[in-house]
Amino acid sequence: MGNLLKVLTCTELEQGPNFFLDFENAQPTDCEREVWNQVNTVLQDSESILSGLQAYKGAGQEIRDAIQNPNDMLLQERAWNSVCPLVIRLKKFYSFSLRLEKALQSLLESLTCPPYTPTQHLEKEQALAKQFAEILHFTLRFDELKMRIPAIQNDFSYYRRTISRNRINNMNLDIESEVNNEMANRMSLFYAEATPMLKTLSTATTNFVTENKTLPLENTTDVLSTMASVCKVMLETPDYTSRFNSEDTLLFCMRVMVGVIILYDHVHPNGAFNKSSKIDMKGCIKVLKEQPADNVEGLLNALKFTTKHLNDESTPKNIRTMLQ
Repeated sequence: MGNLLKVLTCTELEQGPNFFLDFENAQPTDCEREVWNQVNTVLQDSESILSGLQAYKGAGQEIRDAIQNPNDMLLQERAWNSVCPLVIRLKKFYSFSLRLEKALQSLLESLTCPPYTPTQHLEKEQALAKQFAEILHFTLRFDELKMRIPAIQNDFSYYRRTISRNRINNMNLDIESEVNNEMANRMSLFYAEATPMLKTLSTATTNFVTENKTLPLENTTDVLSTMASVCKVMLETPDYTSRFNSEDTLLFCMRVMVGVIILYDHVHPNGAFNKSSKIDMKGCIKVLKEQPADNVEGLLNALKFTTKHLNDESTPKNIRTMLQ
């Protein structure tokens, strides 16, 4: 273990870090167990959330029929009865984002607290590092799926319009006890984001830094840059990729690398693309571009469209060119 992580802040690629983080098999130590159990309770629901999102079909036809025939109460009722269960499902996804936010902050507390450096934390607390990676992996998968389902916003808009017009006097409005106006407003803001889970994590990380004023910003950003370095080196080193038991771990590493880059870019005042950044952006993009296009198109788009500083004047032209 002592040799697992070496110098991670090195900027010269020839003398770059040489380490392996076991994303597949890391198990919690006694010191990690309490936080690991809390986070695991959240993560064990992540697959059912993704399955629910993947199966989301929407009520487009029913809504169109109702809008085109405003005096046909049967069609109004059919649209309403189709939309209500979908809104309950959307609330479930939103509520999960709040649980994920708390889980992320618990992990950040553990992985940034003194006296250890972020590198030492990752070496000593690999199971927590793995959970941090799993949150990012879930987040990018959720957002990739959500971007392909325009029905979500259409259904929710119809729900809010119908509630506000109150034109369904004889229909069941019990749903308002589940999704009241305040909840609907928060859900509306959440789903208006192109990448709502990523936005949740970015805000949570920024809030973590703001609320922990005695903790140097570098403690948080160094955890993120270190994770990016871990993933990049693992992806570009055949000796490491050959240790993966599953090809899915390759995609897992890529998603995690992109996720921590985006978080770093939102949290660090100068962002991830600046020359002073501790993330080797050129190397990270190069690693992605060496993978099959189908595997990385969504990830490259995430770097292009969900980062904060890519289009800053301080971003080197060659980095911007690589992402065009």
